[in-house]
Amino acid sequence: MLGTAVVLTAAGVLLCLVTAMLPGHKAGGGLVGAGARADPAAPAATLAGATPSAPASPSPADSSPAAPTPGATGATATAQAPLPSAKETPPAASTPAPAAGRIQPGNTYKGVATAYAAGDGNGACLFGPSDDLMVAAMNTTDYESSRACGAYVRVRAANGASITVRITNECPLPCAPGQLDLSHEAFAKLAALKVGRIPITWSLLSPQTSGALSIRYKTGSSRYWCAIQVIGHRNPVARLEVRTAAGWRRLPRTDYNYFLSADGSGCGGAVRITDIYGEQLTVEGVALLPDVAQPTRVQFAPH
Repeated sequence: MLGTAVVLTAAGVLLCLVTAMLPGHKAGGGLVGAGARADPAAPAATLAGATPSAPASPSPADSSPAAPTPGATGATATAQAPLPSAKETPPAASTPAPAAGRIQPGNTYKGVATAYAAGDGNGACLFGPSDDLMVAAMNTTDYESSRACGAYVRVRAANGASITVRITNECPLPCAPGQLDLSHEAFAKLAALKVGRIPITWSLLSPQTSGALSIRYKTGSSRYWCAIQVIGHRNPVARLEVRTAAGWRRLPRTDYNYFLSADGSGCGGAVRITDIYGEQLTVEGVALLPDVAQPTRVQFAPH
């Protein structure tokens, strides 16, 4: 009996040694290589963290099939892309501005105007350079994480002079609520630049414009991650949605004035834009061309 027990014990020890030497065995019961599956959305994590001043560029593997070929210029890409088709839905008549933020139509705001060197007219809204330097930076409070971008406001000084400016930039703290930092060109039409600071009132406008709005994908956009911007809109944009297999999906707005699809949902598909008055414009056929302003045939109605 003692001999049999010794033999059985030795066999058990041998079996444990063989099991431990099997390939794929890992301490804790895991398998070597478990969890190392490639994630096709991985580039999106890098791009989503890109800052407006230094947008990330996608790797060649992440390029959208609709992206321009290497060496193509923005002008060439625009010329080759068909003009997106569009349709519009009349604004809701229930309320005057159902989707307005802090800046409400019909209200007059009091504050002060200061002046800054606007350079080429670009700013925190990332619209890009502009030949028209009648622009202004909105104080952080009324800027509302870029909700004020593209808004036209009528500014009046105590001396009776008035101007119309477009919001293209943000005036950070200590700019107070109601304050506008005007370009030198705009401020000079109200008072001498050496004055530096004057009391003003201002209100939102819905001006008569002849141009249609444009859609632009941010640099680095692909089918895995994209950010979409509206340019040249008459009224402030309240919401942007993209069409997905599950229906329309509302995209969150960034403080650098793009609407973000962090997982690529809807990138390269139809876009639906709503202004603060509730009017909706649906644009089909917007190609996924990063950093190219694609004109449409539509514009929001004046109010």
